[in-house]
Amino acid sequence: MKIILSGGGTLGSVSPLIAIYEELKKRHGAVGEDTNSQHLRQPALEFLWLGTKTGPEKKLVESYGIEFRPILAVKWRRYFSWRNLLDIILLPAAMAQAFWVLVRLIRPVGQPQSFDGVKETNRQQVVILSAGGFVSVPLVWAGLLLRVPSIIHQQDVRPGLANILMAPAAKIITVTFAKSAKRFPAKKTVVVGNPVRADILKGDKNQAVKLFHLKIDVPTLLVLGGGTGALAINELLLKALPELVKFCQIIHQTGRAKTEKTAKHDCYHPYEFITDNLKHAFAAADLVITRAGMSTLSELAALKKPTIIIPIPNSHQVDNAVEFEKNNAAVVLEQNNLDASRLAQAVKSILSDSAQLQNLSRNIGKILPPDAAQQILKIILNSSF
Repeated sequence: MKIILSGGGTLGSVSPLIAIYEELKKRHGAVGEDTNSQHLRQPALEFLWLGTKTGPEKKLVESYGIEFRPILAVKWRRYFSWRNLLDIILLPAAMAQAFWVLVRLIRPVGQPQSFDGVKETNRQQVVILSAGGFVSVPLVWAGLLLRVPSIIHQQDVRPGLANILMAPAAKIITVTFAKSAKRFPAKKTVVVGNPVRADILKGDKNQAVKLFHLKIDVPTLLVLGGGTGALAINELLLKALPELVKFCQIIHQTGRAKTEKTAKHDCYHPYEFITDNLKHAFAAADLVITRAGMSTLSELAALKKPTIIIPIPNSHQVDNAVEFEKNNAAVVLEQNNLDASRLAQAVKSILSDSAQLQNLSRNIGKILPPDAAQQILKIILNSSF
């Protein structure tokens, strides 16, 4: 079986697919391998990632040993932009490229390229997995035309436009929240939670102390602005820094070119990106400030980390934040009503209240099912495609 993983442009659509890949590889082998499961031989799996040419996903994907191939990505923006017109023009080319990639996978070079529904002897089994992202839309629709089944995963509470566009062509739709299932056809929609990379659970606090030059006896605040950073959070943090360093130390992922100035203090540790060492940063954190992307929130839930969420105003992230807030699984601060003083006070209040820290940890740990990757694995291998 050949598994096409598709997503990119941002890392939000990448992390859950990595988690599914890890589970598939662990349970059912990679290229050239067969594994025994209850004395039954399982088919070897081959993996290919189709992503964007300029997005941040390539480096992460290849670090897991997955072959990466860039394809055209077209995007429909829900606001006026001349780039919408350009992407409409590019759509046929994106469809043609996706179609050709699938043809070559279904019928490798040297085999008859017939898709008339009769000559199926040499047809290779291919399945497409996507967790959103516009790069996947032409691929999933090309898959429908070539009878290549697709499974799409909806992370956020509010369905994204890419998944809405792919839903009619998808064979199966998995969702993180039951609330989201109402937006998709009931017969092919399953609530599973959100897959989390196994690696993120292997952090070591002692390793973090060395890597990030932390003090052992000072509470640690981890600040994340998403895969591409968050200018508003960065600016708030820098303004609040003189107050924050009085009672905590900060690991800050700023994002590339997401802050015009830097601050220097032995309790402040800024990094453009924290990739391989993020698991250690999580392990060290007593409290995390983050946007409301579901990949990060799912990781924090798996780690039971007390969290402050500052969602992007007027976006799908607000719905995610509300879901966590109503379950007392995080403290939500509205960016438009937030200043440096309020941010520092909120951090201080939580860090100084051991009961609140314990409640946040317990509640965020219960908000999502812990076995989403395993559930999706069962769907992939037990479905009649």
